[in-house]
Amino acid sequence: MRYDPESNIVSLGIAAGTIDHVIELGNFLIHVNKNKTPLLVEILDGGKLISQFSGDKKKLMELTVAADS
Repeated sequence: MRYDPESNIVSLGIAAGTIDHVIELGNFLIHVNKNKTPLLVEILDGGKLISQFSGDKKKLMELTVAADS
């Protein structure tokens, strides 16, 4: 999981592959391959999610490491 404060987007890589198109669901962008298998999820306005962990940086780091595994 990565947060880019400049674009205010949280990105969560799910699987490797070639992105064919993007499905937009509210603040979620789901990048999928030709078989519609999710490869990457982006959360727009991700600062809101990050701010929920602002008081608990250890918990945020655990979430980030778990998502990257």
